[in-house]
Amino acid sequence: MKRKKRVIVVGTGAGGALMADALQGPFDVTILEAGKDFRPFSLPVDMLASFRSTGLFLDERMIQILFPAMQVRKSEDMIMVNGIGVGGTTTLATGNAVRYEGYFEKIGMDLTREYDFLEKTLPITTEHEKYWNPASRELFARFEKLGLDPRPTPKFLKSPACACCGHCAIGCPHGTKWDTRDLVKSAVEKGARLLTGCRVEKVLVEEGEARAVKAFLGLKPYLFRADLVILAAGGFGTPVILENSGIDCQKTLFVDPVLCLAARREDFRQDSQLLMPFYSKRDGYMLSPYLDYLSFFFDRKWRFPKKDMVSLMVKMADDSAGLSEKRGIHKKLTSGDRERLERGLQDCREILSDMGISEEDTFLGIVNAGHPGGMLPLTEKTAVTVHDPALPGNLYVADGTIMPGSAGLPPILTIMALSLRIAERIREGV
Repeated sequence: MKRKKRVIVVGTGAGGALMADALQGPFDVTILEAGKDFRPFSLPVDMLASFRSTGLFLDERMIQILFPAMQVRKSEDMIMVNGIGVGGTTTLATGNAVRYEGYFEKIGMDLTREYDFLEKTLPITTEHEKYWNPASRELFARFEKLGLDPRPTPKFLKSPACACCGHCAIGCPHGTKWDTRDLVKSAVEKGARLLTGCRVEKVLVEEGEARAVKAFLGLKPYLFRADLVILAAGGFGTPVILENSGIDCQKTLFVDPVLCLAARREDFRQDSQLLMPFYSKRDGYMLSPYLDYLSFFFDRKWRFPKKDMVSLMVKMADDSAGLSEKRGIHKKLTSGDRERLERGLQDCREILSDMGISEEDTFLGIVNAGHPGGMLPLTEKTAVTVHDPALPGNLYVADGTIMPGSAGLPPILTIMALSLRIAERIREGV
């Protein structure tokens, strides 16, 4: 009996989980995940909030003590956040399933077929308005009044009911929000092998082919032989693995920076709500209601109880000018980034002004980002193969690293669509 080809998939986020589930069967898949099994945050957030006045929360990186599945690092101008554990960042994302074309149209790439398939097979819905509380309904009406064209955000929701606990970004404790742990479970049930706590260092390349993956389980090194390697360690992790493997990426990191403008609104209860229930797509950025927990815990201006706050997010499509390497993440806001950010904040000021809140009573949060990518971007030449010539023929990247530019929109669905395209090409070549 002919031996199945061995595939090593690194990472269990949007790209890795889909690749593992799609390839297990025709191939013998082993999944390597640096983190552990994900557990949603279960303690009352209000209880932790009571410690803010003590000054114990000194540094944003301390949020990892509260939320171990959240990895936090600093760059020059912002805080970088990503998930670590089974499910990757999808466990901590707010469950948005937004299509993005943008740069893909420029390189002649059409993902419509993949988007259609994912929307038919995954629990994606916009029919969650029935769960909106008065805060979301009021904000939606004000967005409409100001001509911002708000639309309900497509959400990964696998249950007919949402508890509206506001915990979307720290792990849904009710099992309502779908994340890629379901795909990992499906792959394992079909025979894939999952190893957690397995930190990948590099891919061993011999004679132009990827032969093995070097990783550590704790302090012990392991070598995993492979016929095919899929790197899906995220836009921060994959470039470092490639660097360690002797493969150069570009200094074109984007991160979709986020900044919130907030104010006090007594008993507004935005916190008891599905996060980002709707969004407004603008030129170079998007707007959405969003209570930023990073700012809430670590920015002293956010001293009010979360039930008494209104908070609006600007998520920006930033310039591709940055670097993730083993020495750290280097990312600054360009003049163009700052201009787009200011336009978004001006929209937010107008919304809050329409609510009767003066600009003097508003306060900014912490600039943070968690949608990294673009250091090995697809081009017109590589759009067909979905494979960069700098890579060995049997090594693919299936995460935000290959996105051609910043979407300024939640990227989970797009990364999954790209990964689906890659998986189909690989299966065709079996």
